[in-house]
Amino acid sequence: MTLAGCNVGKQPPLILPHQLTGAAQGTVQMRIKSSQSSGERLSQTKSMVLQDPDLPPKPISRHRRNQSQHNIGGAAETLVVLKGEYLNKAKISDGGKKLRKNWASTWVVLETDKLLFYKESKQEALTNLKPGCSPDGVDLCGVVVEWTTERSSRKNVVQITTSSGSEFLLQADNYPTICKWHDAIKSTADNLSKGAGGQASGKPGIQRANSTEYLPRHGLLSKTLSLPKPAPDSPCTKEPEHRRSLIFKSSKLTYSMSDSADKIGVKNRLKKFISRRPSMKTLQEKGIIKDRVFGCHLLALWEREGTTVPKFVRQCVEAVEKRGLEADGIYRVSGNLATIQKLRFLVDQEEEFNLDDSQWEDIHVVTGALKMFFRELPEPLFPFPLFELFVEAIKTKAGKQKVQVIKKLVLQLPKPNQDTMRVLFRHLQKILTCSRKNLMSTQGISIVFGPTLMWPELDCGNMAVNMVYQNQIVEFILIESPEIFGLEKK
Repeated sequence: MTLAGCNVGKQPPLILPHQLTGAAQGTVQMRIKSSQSSGERLSQTKSMVLQDPDLPPKPISRHRRNQSQHNIGGAAETLVVLKGEYLNKAKISDGGKKLRKNWASTWVVLETDKLLFYKESKQEALTNLKPGCSPDGVDLCGVVVEWTTERSSRKNVVQITTSSGSEFLLQADNYPTICKWHDAIKSTADNLSKGAGGQASGKPGIQRANSTEYLPRHGLLSKTLSLPKPAPDSPCTKEPEHRRSLIFKSSKLTYSMSDSADKIGVKNRLKKFISRRPSMKTLQEKGIIKDRVFGCHLLALWEREGTTVPKFVRQCVEAVEKRGLEADGIYRVSGNLATIQKLRFLVDQEEEFNLDDSQWEDIHVVTGALKMFFRELPEPLFPFPLFELFVEAIKTKAGKQKVQVIKKLVLQLPKPNQDTMRVLFRHLQKILTCSRKNLMSTQGISIVFGPTLMWPELDCGNMAVNMVYQNQIVEFILIESPEIFGLEKK
């Protein structure tokens, strides 16, 4: 067997132990390669051929291609070394203790047996570290490298678990980049684990030259030559692989069992909560959940309140007629949305409220709430089946005929829709009587209430055309409301 690597150039023939005579037996032949030029430095190599006494001697090939490098712990494998790259790193466990996950961009370097994390981002400082720039390292002997989707919501995440129970996450936005690092780290860890596993299983660390057959330990000329011991920090001197794997598997099993127990406990509590949760009907009977006013159908409000005109509509109309007929831009100016939502909440909860309170002092809040009530009806004040009929009626050119057609359609409305429409248009007529002060005209009111009181069930047509018809219908009814609803002309 040849130690100390492959020799370069032609070498003088090796003297095998069985060819030595007399005192030469048991010694090692040394050879020195002389330099070929003045610029080439002297190099000295040692070669030793071990011969099994039970086997006949075999000739050694002189060709450099056939000269194998000697391996420690198995066949030679190429170790991957990555000089460095920016990756996102997070440490989630330290010796079995869970840590808060904090991602940080880190310069990562892969060496033959370690993975280094540099806090400093200068690439030129990787080879010659300055004081205070020492990196954090992870010994790759016995680590487990695997893809994970449970430990982070990010994509392309690799989890590295050490034999001591520490866990690291590496992530990159570019999949080929993180895939390259995953393969390199896993390959390095596997090579180191194989080396440590070879010694732990009792296999000798030296092979025959040009052969995969292991030599017995009694044939190592131990009496005349002692091999150098591995360094204390080398992976081969550390804890045996099978023992590390048992420790890691037991700790990982403990964590997985605790996590699964927590998940099962949460599921059981949720099942009990859902099974014991009272029904909607029970909550409504107890008054915990109350029927809403906003978004409720007019027929349902009629059955619940006992009146064809919703109470909230009457309250808003009375408040506006009491203190808002002369307000500039009434119904056109928007009120504070937060205050409107607060009023809506009180109405839906059926709590007591007075629109004359100071918190509703702004009349535009009241008008805004009234418009929101009509906009959130599941079916508009002008029902869906009559939308196209109202549009066809407004296209009629004859004035008197148009009034009769519109009046006939209004009389076809359900009782709550018809009565609410009568109250609303009577109120809008009063708004027009103060048009000089509030600066609201029939056209201005129709623009506000056209899309609020009617819209098609399916928005399959031209929205702009529909909006024109909506405004024209409301404006025409507003002008002809005394004739259509039998109101007194102001």
